[in-house]
Amino acid sequence: MVAGSRSGEELSRILQRIDGRGYKAYEELRGAYRFPQWELFIDHVQPDPFAPPSRFRVRIPQAVAQFPEELFGDRIRRIALQDYLARRVRIAIDAVAQGHRGSGRSGLITVDAGGQEVIERTAVRVTPQWIELRFQLGLPAAGRTVLGRQAEAMLYRELPEIIQRSLLWRTTPAEECRRFVECIENQEFLRRQLRARRLVAFVADGAILPRRSGISQLPLPDAIPFRSPERLRVSFTPPNPVWHNGKLSESITGMGIPEGITLIVGGGYHGKSTLLRALERGVYPHIPGDGREYVVTREDAVKIRAEDGRRIEQVDLSPFIHTLPYGRSTRTFCTDNASGSTSQAANILEALEAGSRLLLLDEDTSATNFMVRDARMQALIAKEHEPITPFLDRVRELFDRFNVSTILVMGGCGDYLDVADTVIAMREYLPEDVTEKARAIAAAFPTGRCPESPTVFERLTHRIPLPDSIDPSRGRREVSIEAKSVELLLFGTTPIELWAVEQLVDLSQTRAIGYALHLLAERYVDGHRCIAELCDILEQVLDTEGLEALSPFARGGQHPGNLARPRRYEIAAALNRLRTVRMRQR
Repeated sequence: MVAGSRSGEELSRILQRIDGRGYKAYEELRGAYRFPQWELFIDHVQPDPFAPPSRFRVRIPQAVAQFPEELFGDRIRRIALQDYLARRVRIAIDAVAQGHRGSGRSGLITVDAGGQEVIERTAVRVTPQWIELRFQLGLPAAGRTVLGRQAEAMLYRELPEIIQRSLLWRTTPAEECRRFVECIENQEFLRRQLRARRLVAFVADGAILPRRSGISQLPLPDAIPFRSPERLRVSFTPPNPVWHNGKLSESITGMGIPEGITLIVGGGYHGKSTLLRALERGVYPHIPGDGREYVVTREDAVKIRAEDGRRIEQVDLSPFIHTLPYGRSTRTFCTDNASGSTSQAANILEALEAGSRLLLLDEDTSATNFMVRDARMQALIAKEHEPITPFLDRVRELFDRFNVSTILVMGGCGDYLDVADTVIAMREYLPEDVTEKARAIAAAFPTGRCPESPTVFERLTHRIPLPDSIDPSRGRREVSIEAKSVELLLFGTTPIELWAVEQLVDLSQTRAIGYALHLLAERYVDGHRCIAELCDILEQVLDTEGLEALSPFARGGQHPGNLARPRRYEIAAALNRLRTVRMRQR
Protein backbone atom coordinates (compact mmCIF):
# COMPACT_ATOMS: atom_id res chain seq x y z
CA MET A 1 0.00 0.00 0.00
CA VAL A 2 1.13 3.56 -0.72
CA ALA A 3 2.09 5.57 2.37
CA GLY A 4 -0.45 8.26 3.13
CA SER A 5 -3.30 6.58 1.29
CA ARG A 6 -6.83 7.00 2.63
CA SER A 7 -9.52 4.40 3.01
CA GLY A 8 -12.16 3.69 0.42
CA GLU A 9 -14.78 4.75 2.95
CA GLU A 10 -13.14 8.18 3.12
CA LEU A 11 -13.53 8.56 -0.65
CA SER A 12 -17.24 7.78 -0.33
CA ARG A 13 -17.65 10.36 2.44
CA ILE A 14 -15.93 13.04 0.35
CA LEU A 15 -18.17 12.36 -2.65
CA GLN A 16 -21.30 12.59 -0.53
CA ARG A 17 -20.07 15.79 1.13
CA ILE A 18 -19.22 17.63 -2.13
CA ASP A 19 -22.40 16.56 -3.91
CA GLY A 20 -24.03 19.69 -5.33
CA ARG A 21 -20.99 21.95 -4.91
CA GLY A 22 -19.02 23.68 -7.66
CA TYR A 23 -16.87 21.51 -9.92
CA LYS A 24 -13.63 22.66 -8.28
CA ALA A 25 -14.65 20.62 -5.20
CA TYR A 26 -13.60 17.48 -7.10
CA GLU A 27 -9.96 18.57 -6.56
CA GLU A 28 -10.26 17.19 -3.04
CA LEU A 29 -10.33 13.67 -4.49
CA ARG A 30 -6.70 13.63 -5.60
CA GLY A 31 -4.64 10.97 -3.89
CA ALA A 32 -4.59 7.23 -3.11
CA TYR A 33 -7.37 5.13 -1.56
CA ARG A 34 -7.28 1.63 -0.06
CA PHE A 35 -9.92 -0.89 -1.05
CA PRO A 36 -10.07 -4.51 0.17
CA GLN A 37 -8.55 -5.99 -3.01
CA TRP A 38 -6.91 -3.06 -4.76
CA GLU A 39 -5.75 0.53 -4.49
CA LEU A 40 -7.27 3.44 -6.38
CA PHE A 41 -5.14 6.41 -7.44
CA ILE A 42 -6.70 9.66 -8.62
CA ASP A 43 -3.72 11.34 -10.28
CA HIS A 44 -5.36 14.25 -12.07
CA VAL A 45 -8.76 15.88 -11.70
CA GLN A 46 -10.16 17.67 -14.73
CA PRO A 47 -10.88 21.39 -14.10
CA ASP A 48 -14.37 21.24 -15.62
CA PRO A 49 -16.65 18.61 -17.21
CA PHE A 50 -15.68 19.72 -20.72
CA ALA A 51 -11.91 19.29 -20.18
CA PRO A 52 -10.03 16.07 -20.95
CA PRO A 53 -11.16 13.37 -18.46
CA SER A 54 -9.52 12.79 -15.09
CA ARG A 55 -6.67 10.26 -14.87
CA PHE A 56 -7.19 7.25 -12.61
CA ARG A 57 -5.23 4.11 -11.79
CA VAL A 58 -6.19 0.84 -10.14
CA ARG A 59 -3.43 -1.39 -8.76
CA ILE A 60 -4.31 -5.01 -7.98
CA PRO A 61 -1.81 -7.26 -6.12
CA GLN A 62 -0.90 -10.44 -7.97
CA ALA A 63 -2.01 -12.28 -4.84
CA VAL A 64 -5.50 -11.16 -5.90
CA ALA A 65 -5.15 -11.08 -9.71
CA GLN A 66 -3.20 -14.40 -9.84
CA PHE A 67 -2.09 -14.28 -13.50
CA PRO A 68 0.44 -17.06 -14.21
CA GLU A 69 3.93 -15.61 -14.44
CA GLU A 70 4.63 -17.65 -17.55
CA LEU A 71 2.25 -15.32 -19.41
CA PHE A 72 4.45 -12.29 -18.75
CA GLY A 73 7.85 -13.83 -18.14
CA ASP A 74 9.68 -11.87 -20.86
CA ARG A 75 9.21 -8.56 -22.65
CA ILE A 76 7.25 -9.90 -25.65
CA ARG A 77 4.85 -11.92 -23.53
CA ARG A 78 4.37 -9.04 -21.11
CA ILE A 79 3.48 -6.62 -23.91
CA ALA A 80 1.05 -9.17 -25.34
CA LEU A 81 -0.66 -9.83 -22.01
CA GLN A 82 -0.92 -6.13 -21.24
CA ASP A 83 -2.49 -5.54 -24.65
CA TYR A 84 -4.92 -8.39 -24.15
CA LEU A 85 -6.00 -7.11 -20.73
CA ALA A 86 -6.56 -3.58 -22.05
CA ARG A 87 -8.91 -5.04 -24.66
CA ARG A 88 -10.71 -7.01 -21.95
CA VAL A 89 -11.14 -3.82 -19.92
CA ARG A 90 -12.62 -2.03 -22.93
CA ILE A 91 -15.12 -4.86 -23.42
CA ALA A 92 -16.03 -4.74 -19.73
CA ILE A 93 -16.53 -0.96 -19.84
CA ASP A 94 -18.88 -1.33 -22.80
CA ALA A 95 -20.86 -3.98 -20.92
CA VAL A 96 -20.96 -2.36 -17.48
CA ALA A 97 -20.56 1.41 -17.64
CA GLN A 98 -23.76 3.42 -17.84
CA GLY A 99 -22.07 6.01 -20.04
CA HIS A 100 -22.91 9.67 -20.32
CA ARG A 101 -24.07 11.29 -17.05
CA GLY A 102 -24.57 15.03 -17.23
CA SER A 103 -22.56 17.73 -19.00
CA GLY A 104 -19.54 17.43 -21.28
CA ARG A 105 -17.59 14.21 -20.70
CA SER A 106 -19.44 13.36 -17.49
CA GLY A 107 -19.75 9.66 -16.76
CA LEU A 108 -17.46 8.40 -19.50
CA ILE A 109 -14.89 5.72 -18.65
CA THR A 110 -12.27 5.01 -21.32
CA VAL A 111 -9.16 2.90 -21.64
CA ASP A 112 -6.53 3.16 -24.35
CA ALA A 113 -6.86 -0.28 -25.92
CA GLY A 114 -5.49 -0.97 -29.38
CA GLY A 115 -6.86 -1.71 -32.83
CA GLN A 116 -5.77 -4.63 -35.00
CA GLU A 117 -2.09 -4.16 -34.15
CA VAL A 118 -0.45 -5.10 -30.84
CA ILE A 119 1.80 -2.25 -29.72
CA GLU A 120 3.52 -1.64 -26.41
CA ARG A 121 1.33 0.85 -24.53
CA THR A 122 0.82 2.28 -21.05
CA ALA A 123 -2.85 1.43 -20.42
CA VAL A 124 -2.06 -1.72 -18.44
CA ARG A 125 1.16 -2.59 -16.64
CA VAL A 126 1.87 -6.12 -15.41
CA THR A 127 4.62 -7.01 -12.93
CA PRO A 128 5.23 -10.05 -10.70
CA GLN A 129 3.89 -7.97 -7.79
CA TRP A 130 0.81 -6.30 -9.26
CA ILE A 131 -1.33 -5.34 -12.24
CA GLU A 132 -2.07 -1.68 -12.81
CA LEU A 133 -4.85 -0.28 -14.99
CA ARG A 134 -4.53 3.33 -16.15
CA PHE A 135 -7.80 4.80 -17.39
CA GLN A 136 -9.70 8.05 -17.90
CA LEU A 137 -12.94 8.92 -16.13
CA GLY A 138 -15.17 11.92 -16.70
CA LEU A 139 -16.24 13.05 -13.23
CA PRO A 140 -19.97 13.72 -13.56
CA ALA A 141 -21.56 17.14 -13.26
CA ALA A 142 -24.74 18.99 -14.13
CA GLY A 143 -23.35 22.11 -15.75
CA ARG A 144 -20.51 22.80 -13.33
CA THR A 145 -22.23 21.31 -10.31
CA VAL A 146 -20.73 18.16 -8.79
CA LEU A 147 -22.85 15.01 -9.10
CA GLY A 148 -21.12 13.26 -6.23
CA ARG A 149 -23.55 10.37 -5.88
CA GLN A 150 -23.26 9.64 -9.60
CA ALA A 151 -19.47 9.56 -9.20
CA GLU A 152 -19.88 7.25 -6.21
CA ALA A 153 -21.92 4.85 -8.33
CA MET A 154 -19.19 4.82 -10.98
CA LEU A 155 -16.41 4.11 -8.49
CA TYR A 156 -18.23 1.73 -6.16
CA ARG A 157 -20.47 -0.21 -8.54
CA GLU A 158 -19.21 0.06 -12.10
CA LEU A 159 -15.44 0.07 -11.51
CA PRO A 160 -15.42 -3.06 -9.27
CA GLU A 161 -17.49 -4.92 -11.86
CA ILE A 162 -15.10 -3.86 -14.63
CA ILE A 163 -12.16 -5.12 -12.56
CA GLN A 164 -13.90 -8.41 -11.75
CA ARG A 165 -14.63 -9.06 -15.43
CA SER A 166 -11.27 -8.13 -16.90
CA LEU A 167 -8.31 -8.12 -14.50
CA LEU A 168 -8.62 -11.35 -12.51
CA TRP A 169 -7.29 -14.66 -13.77
CA ARG A 170 -10.28 -16.58 -12.41
CA THR A 171 -12.67 -14.67 -14.69
CA THR A 172 -10.33 -14.66 -17.70
CA PRO A 173 -10.93 -17.15 -20.54
CA ALA A 174 -7.62 -18.91 -19.98
CA GLU A 175 -7.27 -20.63 -23.34
CA GLU A 176 -8.11 -17.45 -25.28
CA CYS A 177 -5.59 -15.49 -23.24
CA ARG A 178 -2.82 -18.06 -23.76
CA ARG A 179 -3.48 -18.23 -27.49
CA PHE A 180 -3.31 -14.44 -27.73
CA VAL A 181 0.05 -14.27 -25.94
CA GLU A 182 1.47 -17.21 -27.88
CA CYS A 183 0.29 -15.78 -31.22
CA ILE A 184 2.17 -12.53 -30.57
CA GLU A 185 5.25 -14.44 -29.43
CA ASN A 186 5.14 -16.54 -32.62
CA GLN A 187 4.97 -13.44 -34.81
CA GLU A 188 7.97 -11.87 -33.13
CA PHE A 189 9.86 -15.15 -33.46
CA LEU A 190 9.24 -15.08 -37.23
CA ARG A 191 10.40 -11.48 -37.41
CA ARG A 192 13.69 -12.38 -35.69
CA GLN A 193 14.19 -15.26 -38.12
CA LEU A 194 13.87 -13.20 -41.30
CA ARG A 195 17.45 -11.91 -41.44
CA ALA A 196 18.92 -15.34 -40.76
CA ARG A 197 16.91 -16.67 -43.72
CA ARG A 198 17.89 -13.64 -45.88
CA LEU A 199 14.24 -12.64 -46.13
CA VAL A 200 12.61 -9.23 -45.70
CA ALA A 201 9.01 -10.41 -45.21
CA PHE A 202 6.79 -13.46 -44.83
CA VAL A 203 3.13 -13.91 -45.79
CA ALA A 204 1.48 -17.08 -44.52
CA ASP A 205 -0.63 -19.35 -46.67
CA GLY A 206 -4.24 -18.69 -45.77
CA ALA A 207 -3.66 -15.08 -44.71
CA ILE A 208 -6.54 -12.67 -45.37
CA LEU A 209 -5.09 -9.44 -46.73
CA PRO A 210 -8.06 -7.35 -48.00
CA ARG A 211 -9.76 -5.05 -45.50
CA ARG A 212 -13.46 -4.23 -45.33
CA SER A 213 -13.01 -0.69 -46.61
CA GLY A 214 -10.56 2.16 -46.91
CA ILE A 215 -11.47 3.31 -43.39
CA SER A 216 -11.62 -0.12 -41.72
CA GLN A 217 -8.78 -2.44 -40.75
CA LEU A 218 -11.13 -5.36 -40.13
CA PRO A 219 -10.73 -8.33 -42.49
CA LEU A 220 -12.96 -8.50 -45.54
CA PRO A 221 -15.49 -11.33 -45.21
CA ASP A 222 -15.22 -14.06 -47.88
CA ALA A 223 -11.87 -12.72 -49.11
CA ILE A 224 -9.58 -15.01 -51.10
CA PRO A 225 -6.99 -16.61 -48.79
CA PHE A 226 -3.37 -15.99 -49.73
CA ARG A 227 -1.38 -18.85 -51.27
CA SER A 228 2.37 -18.75 -51.84
CA PRO A 229 4.00 -19.49 -55.19
CA GLU A 230 5.95 -22.72 -54.93
CA ARG A 231 9.42 -21.24 -55.52
CA LEU A 232 8.98 -18.67 -52.75
CA ARG A 233 7.40 -21.02 -50.22
CA VAL A 234 9.21 -21.32 -46.89
CA SER A 235 8.31 -22.87 -43.53
CA PHE A 236 8.95 -21.89 -39.92
CA THR A 237 8.49 -23.74 -36.66
CA PRO A 238 7.62 -21.14 -33.98
CA PRO A 239 7.97 -21.77 -30.23
CA ASN A 240 4.21 -22.28 -29.75
CA PRO A 241 1.54 -24.22 -31.65
CA VAL A 242 0.15 -22.19 -34.53
CA TRP A 243 -3.58 -21.54 -34.61
CA HIS A 244 -4.26 -20.33 -38.14
CA ASN A 245 -7.47 -20.48 -40.14
CA GLY A 246 -9.08 -22.59 -37.45
CA LYS A 247 -6.38 -25.25 -37.57
CA LEU A 248 -3.60 -26.18 -35.16
CA SER A 249 -0.12 -27.09 -36.41
CA GLU A 250 3.48 -27.08 -35.25
CA SER A 251 4.77 -25.09 -38.24
CA ILE A 252 3.60 -22.42 -40.64
CA THR A 253 4.19 -22.15 -44.37
CA GLY A 254 3.93 -19.23 -46.74
CA MET A 255 5.71 -16.83 -49.09
CA GLY A 256 9.14 -15.57 -48.13
CA ILE A 257 10.21 -12.38 -49.90
CA PRO A 258 14.00 -12.47 -50.37
CA GLU A 259 16.40 -9.62 -49.76
CA GLY A 260 17.12 -7.53 -52.85
CA ILE A 261 14.74 -5.80 -55.24
CA THR A 262 11.22 -7.21 -55.43
CA LEU A 263 8.55 -6.03 -57.85
CA ILE A 264 4.86 -6.62 -57.20
CA VAL A 265 3.13 -6.39 -60.58
CA GLY A 266 -0.28 -7.14 -62.04
CA GLY A 267 -3.40 -5.55 -63.43
CA GLY A 268 -5.47 -2.95 -61.66
CA TYR A 269 -7.64 -4.17 -58.77
CA HIS A 270 -5.85 -7.52 -58.56
CA GLY A 271 -4.30 -6.95 -55.13
CA LYS A 272 -0.87 -5.34 -55.65
CA SER A 273 -1.37 -2.44 -53.25
CA THR A 274 -3.33 -4.67 -50.88
CA LEU A 275 -0.27 -6.89 -50.50
CA LEU A 276 2.01 -3.88 -49.99
CA ARG A 277 -0.30 -2.39 -47.36
CA ALA A 278 -0.25 -5.69 -45.48
CA LEU A 279 3.56 -5.64 -45.60
CA GLU A 280 3.57 -2.02 -44.30
CA ARG A 281 1.51 -3.07 -41.28
CA GLY A 282 3.54 -6.27 -40.92
CA VAL A 283 6.11 -4.35 -38.88
CA TYR A 284 3.61 -4.80 -36.00
CA PRO A 285 2.12 -8.01 -34.59
CA HIS A 286 -1.61 -8.45 -35.18
CA ILE A 287 -4.33 -9.84 -32.99
CA PRO A 288 -5.63 -13.39 -33.58
CA GLY A 289 -8.41 -13.35 -36.15
CA ASP A 290 -7.12 -10.30 -38.01
CA GLY A 291 -6.12 -12.39 -41.03
CA ARG A 292 -2.65 -10.80 -41.07
CA GLU A 293 -1.36 -12.44 -37.87
CA TYR A 294 1.33 -14.17 -39.86
CA VAL A 295 2.17 -11.37 -42.27
CA VAL A 296 5.52 -10.40 -40.82
CA THR A 297 7.86 -7.71 -42.17
CA ARG A 298 11.30 -6.80 -40.96
CA GLU A 299 11.16 -4.15 -38.24
CA ASP A 300 13.19 -1.59 -40.23
CA ALA A 301 10.79 -1.38 -43.19
CA VAL A 302 9.74 2.17 -44.10
CA LYS A 303 7.00 3.10 -46.57
CA ILE A 304 8.14 5.86 -48.94
CA ARG A 305 5.92 8.18 -50.94
CA ALA A 306 5.90 11.60 -52.56
CA GLU A 307 4.80 14.37 -50.21
CA ASP A 308 4.22 17.71 -51.89
CA GLY A 309 4.57 20.71 -49.61
CA ARG A 310 6.66 19.23 -46.81
CA ARG A 311 9.64 21.00 -45.28
CA ILE A 312 13.17 19.73 -45.91
CA GLU A 313 16.08 20.81 -43.72
CA GLN A 314 19.76 20.38 -44.66
CA VAL A 315 19.32 17.09 -46.57
CA ASP A 316 22.02 16.03 -49.01
CA LEU A 317 19.84 15.26 -52.03
CA SER A 318 22.79 14.86 -54.41
CA PRO A 319 22.44 11.05 -54.77
CA PHE A 320 19.08 11.70 -56.48
CA ILE A 321 19.05 15.38 -57.43
CA HIS A 322 22.29 17.10 -58.39
CA THR A 323 22.96 20.68 -59.39
CA LEU A 324 19.78 22.69 -59.91
CA PRO A 325 19.33 25.47 -62.49
CA TYR A 326 21.61 28.48 -61.99
CA GLY A 327 24.19 26.27 -60.33
CA ARG A 328 22.34 25.81 -57.02
CA SER A 329 23.75 22.93 -54.98
CA THR A 330 21.59 20.19 -53.46
CA ARG A 331 24.14 18.96 -50.90
CA THR A 332 22.62 21.07 -48.11
CA PHE A 333 19.11 21.37 -49.47
CA CYS A 334 16.39 23.30 -47.61
CA THR A 335 12.85 24.19 -48.61
CA ASP A 336 9.53 24.89 -46.93
CA ASN A 337 7.52 23.58 -49.89
CA ALA A 338 9.04 20.50 -51.48
CA SER A 339 7.91 19.12 -54.83
CA GLY A 340 6.84 15.51 -55.30
CA SER A 341 10.20 14.30 -56.57
CA THR A 342 12.22 16.34 -54.07
CA SER A 343 10.11 15.15 -51.13
CA GLN A 344 10.35 11.51 -52.20
CA ALA A 345 14.13 11.75 -52.49
CA ALA A 346 14.31 13.33 -49.04
CA ASN A 347 12.00 10.70 -47.56
CA ILE A 348 14.30 7.93 -48.77
CA LEU A 349 17.47 9.58 -47.52
CA GLU A 350 15.93 10.41 -44.15
CA ALA A 351 14.71 6.83 -43.71
CA LEU A 352 18.19 5.50 -44.44
CA GLU A 353 19.68 8.07 -42.07
CA ALA A 354 17.39 6.78 -39.28
CA GLY A 355 18.56 3.21 -39.92
CA SER A 356 16.07 1.67 -42.35
CA ARG A 357 17.39 -0.93 -44.77
CA LEU A 358 14.06 -1.91 -46.31
CA LEU A 359 12.05 0.51 -48.48
CA LEU A 360 8.43 -0.02 -49.54
CA LEU A 361 7.13 1.98 -52.51
CA ASP A 362 3.96 2.08 -54.58
CA GLU A 363 4.01 3.75 -57.98
CA ASP A 364 0.52 5.15 -57.28
CA THR A 365 1.91 7.37 -54.50
CA SER A 366 5.25 8.13 -56.12
CA ALA A 367 6.42 11.02 -58.27
CA THR A 368 6.65 9.70 -61.83
CA ASN A 369 9.69 11.79 -62.78
CA PHE A 370 11.51 10.53 -59.70
CA MET A 371 10.86 6.88 -60.50
CA VAL A 372 11.96 6.67 -64.14
CA ARG A 373 12.91 8.57 -67.30
CA ASP A 374 12.32 6.41 -70.34
CA ALA A 375 14.34 6.33 -73.58
CA ARG A 376 12.06 8.69 -75.45
CA MET A 377 12.20 11.34 -72.74
CA GLN A 378 15.97 10.88 -72.55
CA ALA A 379 16.16 11.56 -76.27
CA LEU A 380 13.95 14.63 -75.98
CA ILE A 381 15.56 16.19 -72.87
CA ALA A 382 19.31 15.73 -72.65
CA LYS A 383 20.74 14.58 -69.32
CA GLU A 384 22.59 17.85 -68.77
CA HIS A 385 19.18 19.53 -68.50
CA GLU A 386 17.70 16.95 -66.08
CA PRO A 387 18.98 17.13 -62.48
CA ILE A 388 17.04 14.08 -61.25
CA THR A 389 18.70 10.67 -61.07
CA PRO A 390 15.69 8.32 -61.22
CA PHE A 391 15.19 5.78 -58.45
CA LEU A 392 15.48 3.12 -61.18
CA ASP A 393 19.16 4.00 -61.52
CA ARG A 394 19.89 3.93 -57.76
CA VAL A 395 17.84 1.01 -56.50
CA ARG A 396 20.45 -1.63 -57.44
CA GLU A 397 23.26 0.51 -56.05
CA LEU A 398 21.36 0.90 -52.77
CA PHE A 399 21.31 -2.86 -52.35
CA ASP A 400 24.84 -3.58 -53.56
CA ARG A 401 26.53 -0.80 -51.57
CA PHE A 402 24.30 -0.36 -48.51
CA ASN A 403 22.32 -3.62 -48.31
CA VAL A 404 19.05 -1.70 -48.72
CA SER A 405 16.28 -3.92 -50.07
CA THR A 406 13.25 -2.53 -51.90
CA ILE A 407 9.73 -3.85 -52.42
CA LEU A 408 8.01 -1.89 -55.17
CA VAL A 409 4.48 -2.06 -56.55
CA MET A 410 4.72 -1.39 -60.26
CA GLY A 411 1.91 -1.74 -62.75
CA GLY A 412 2.88 0.60 -65.57
CA CYS A 413 6.64 0.72 -66.05
CA GLY A 414 8.44 -2.36 -67.34
CA ASP A 415 11.85 -0.69 -67.12
CA TYR A 416 12.16 -1.96 -63.53
CA LEU A 417 12.29 -5.55 -64.85
CA ASP A 418 15.95 -4.85 -65.67
CA VAL A 419 16.88 -4.46 -61.99
CA ALA A 420 14.48 -6.82 -60.22
CA ASP A 421 15.67 -9.91 -58.33
CA THR A 422 12.15 -11.21 -57.71
CA VAL A 423 8.92 -10.44 -59.57
CA ILE A 424 5.56 -11.38 -58.04
CA ALA A 425 2.43 -11.03 -60.18
CA MET A 426 -0.90 -10.62 -58.40
CA ARG A 427 -3.85 -12.17 -60.20
CA GLU A 428 -7.24 -12.05 -58.48
CA TYR A 429 -5.46 -11.55 -55.13
CA LEU A 430 -3.25 -14.61 -55.60
CA PRO A 431 0.52 -14.29 -56.21
CA GLU A 432 2.51 -15.94 -58.97
CA ASP A 433 6.28 -16.03 -59.25
CA VAL A 434 6.98 -14.59 -62.71
CA THR A 435 10.65 -13.80 -62.16
CA GLU A 436 11.98 -15.95 -65.00
CA LYS A 437 9.32 -14.74 -67.40
CA ALA A 438 10.14 -11.14 -66.48
CA ARG A 439 13.84 -11.71 -67.16
CA ALA A 440 13.06 -13.26 -70.53
CA ILE A 441 10.88 -10.29 -71.45
CA ALA A 442 13.57 -7.84 -70.34
CA ALA A 443 16.08 -9.62 -72.55
CA ALA A 444 13.74 -9.82 -75.53
CA PHE A 445 12.50 -6.21 -75.34
CA PRO A 446 15.39 -3.92 -74.33
CA THR A 447 14.19 -0.49 -73.28
CA GLY A 448 16.90 1.45 -75.10
CA ARG A 449 17.31 3.82 -72.16
CA CYS A 450 20.70 4.79 -70.73
CA PRO A 451 21.37 4.57 -66.98
CA GLU A 452 21.46 8.03 -65.44
CA SER A 453 23.66 7.97 -62.36
CA PRO A 454 26.38 10.54 -63.05
CA THR A 455 28.02 9.98 -59.65
CA VAL A 456 28.49 7.09 -57.26
CA PHE A 457 26.26 7.07 -54.16
CA GLU A 458 29.24 7.09 -51.81
CA ARG A 459 27.87 7.58 -48.31
CA LEU A 460 24.87 8.50 -46.20
CA THR A 461 24.97 12.01 -44.80
CA HIS A 462 24.01 12.38 -41.13
CA ARG A 463 22.47 15.54 -39.68
CA ILE A 464 22.57 17.05 -36.21
CA PRO A 465 19.50 18.84 -34.80
CA LEU A 466 20.38 22.11 -33.12
CA PRO A 467 19.34 22.95 -29.55
CA ASP A 468 16.56 25.51 -29.05
CA SER A 469 14.96 24.67 -32.40
CA ILE A 470 12.64 22.02 -30.85
CA ASP A 471 10.28 24.07 -28.69
CA PRO A 472 7.07 22.54 -27.21
CA SER A 473 6.02 25.72 -25.36
CA ARG A 474 2.80 27.59 -26.03
CA GLY A 475 2.04 30.85 -24.27
CA ARG A 476 2.56 30.37 -20.54
CA ARG A 477 2.75 26.60 -20.89
CA GLU A 478 6.28 25.22 -21.08
CA VAL A 479 5.01 21.99 -22.63
CA SER A 480 1.96 21.96 -24.89
CA ILE A 481 1.69 18.74 -26.89
CA GLU A 482 -1.56 17.49 -28.37
CA ALA A 483 -2.27 14.70 -30.84
CA LYS A 484 -5.26 15.97 -32.80
CA SER A 485 -5.35 12.81 -34.94
CA VAL A 486 -3.00 10.06 -36.02
CA GLU A 487 -1.87 12.39 -38.80
CA LEU A 488 -1.63 15.72 -36.95
CA LEU A 489 0.48 16.59 -33.91
CA LEU A 490 0.45 20.05 -32.32
CA PHE A 491 3.91 20.63 -30.87
CA GLY A 492 3.89 23.91 -29.01
CA THR A 493 2.61 26.38 -31.57
CA THR A 494 3.71 24.31 -34.56
CA PRO A 495 1.55 21.68 -36.32
CA ILE A 496 3.45 18.61 -37.51
CA GLU A 497 1.67 16.99 -40.47
CA LEU A 498 2.14 13.21 -40.55
CA TRP A 499 -0.36 12.19 -43.24
CA ALA A 500 2.42 10.76 -45.40
CA VAL A 501 3.96 8.76 -42.53
CA GLU A 502 1.81 5.78 -43.37
CA GLN A 503 3.04 3.29 -40.77
CA LEU A 504 1.69 5.31 -37.88
CA VAL A 505 -1.43 3.36 -36.89
CA ASP A 506 -2.52 4.67 -33.48
CA LEU A 507 -3.37 8.09 -32.04
CA SER A 508 -1.43 7.18 -28.90
CA GLN A 509 1.70 6.65 -31.02
CA THR A 510 1.36 10.18 -32.35
CA ARG A 511 0.94 11.49 -28.80
CA ALA A 512 4.05 9.55 -27.72
CA ILE A 513 6.03 11.03 -30.63
CA GLY A 514 5.27 14.51 -29.32
CA TYR A 515 6.60 13.61 -25.87
CA ALA A 516 9.59 11.83 -27.44
CA LEU A 517 10.59 15.00 -29.29
CA HIS A 518 10.25 16.94 -26.02
CA LEU A 519 12.39 14.41 -24.13
CA LEU A 520 15.07 14.50 -26.82
CA ALA A 521 15.15 18.30 -26.81
CA GLU A 522 15.21 18.48 -23.02
CA ARG A 523 17.97 15.91 -22.40
CA TYR A 524 19.84 14.76 -25.48
CA VAL A 525 19.85 17.27 -28.34
CA ASP A 526 23.21 18.94 -27.70
CA GLY A 527 24.38 20.12 -31.11
CA HIS A 528 26.69 17.11 -31.46
CA ARG A 529 24.50 14.00 -31.63
CA CYS A 530 23.07 13.08 -35.02
CA ILE A 531 19.53 11.79 -35.61
CA ALA A 532 20.58 8.13 -35.66
CA GLU A 533 22.40 8.52 -32.34
CA LEU A 534 19.41 10.26 -30.79
CA CYS A 535 17.16 7.43 -31.97
CA ASP A 536 19.55 4.88 -30.46
CA ILE A 537 19.49 6.69 -27.11
CA LEU A 538 15.73 7.00 -27.13
CA GLU A 539 15.24 3.30 -27.89
CA GLN A 540 17.56 2.40 -25.02
CA VAL A 541 15.61 4.68 -22.66
CA LEU A 542 12.29 3.13 -23.69
CA ASP A 543 13.66 -0.39 -23.40
CA THR A 544 14.99 0.19 -19.88
CA GLU A 545 12.56 2.73 -18.39
CA GLY A 546 9.41 2.05 -20.39
CA LEU A 547 7.08 4.44 -22.15
CA GLU A 548 6.52 6.28 -18.88
CA ALA A 549 9.92 7.92 -19.45
CA LEU A 550 8.32 10.01 -22.20
CA SER A 551 5.62 11.66 -20.15
CA PRO A 552 6.12 14.73 -17.97
CA PHE A 553 3.17 13.46 -15.89
CA ALA A 554 5.08 10.30 -14.87
CA ARG A 555 7.91 12.41 -13.47
CA GLY A 556 5.47 13.76 -10.90
CA GLY A 557 4.34 10.30 -9.83
CA GLN A 558 1.38 10.25 -12.23
CA HIS A 559 1.29 7.51 -14.84
CA PRO A 560 -0.09 8.25 -18.30
CA GLY A 561 -2.43 5.64 -19.70
CA ASN A 562 -2.63 6.81 -23.31
CA LEU A 563 0.80 6.31 -24.87
CA ALA A 564 1.73 3.67 -27.45
CA ARG A 565 5.28 3.06 -28.59
CA PRO A 566 6.26 4.54 -31.95
CA ARG A 567 9.16 3.22 -33.99
CA ARG A 568 12.33 5.23 -34.38
CA TYR A 569 11.51 5.85 -38.05
CA GLU A 570 8.24 7.64 -37.29
CA ILE A 571 9.89 9.69 -34.52
CA ALA A 572 12.61 10.76 -36.95
CA ALA A 573 9.95 11.48 -39.59
CA ALA A 574 8.13 13.80 -37.19
CA LEU A 575 11.35 15.58 -36.29
CA ASN A 576 12.08 16.08 -39.98
CA ARG A 577 8.61 17.59 -40.47
CA LEU A 578 8.85 20.00 -37.54
CA ARG A 579 9.01 23.33 -39.35
CA THR A 580 11.02 25.06 -36.63
CA VAL A 581 13.84 22.52 -36.44
CA ARG A 582 17.27 23.55 -37.64
CA MET A 583 20.07 21.12 -38.44
CA ARG A 584 23.63 20.97 -39.61
CA GLN A 585 25.39 18.16 -41.42
CA ARG A 586 28.09 16.11 -39.76
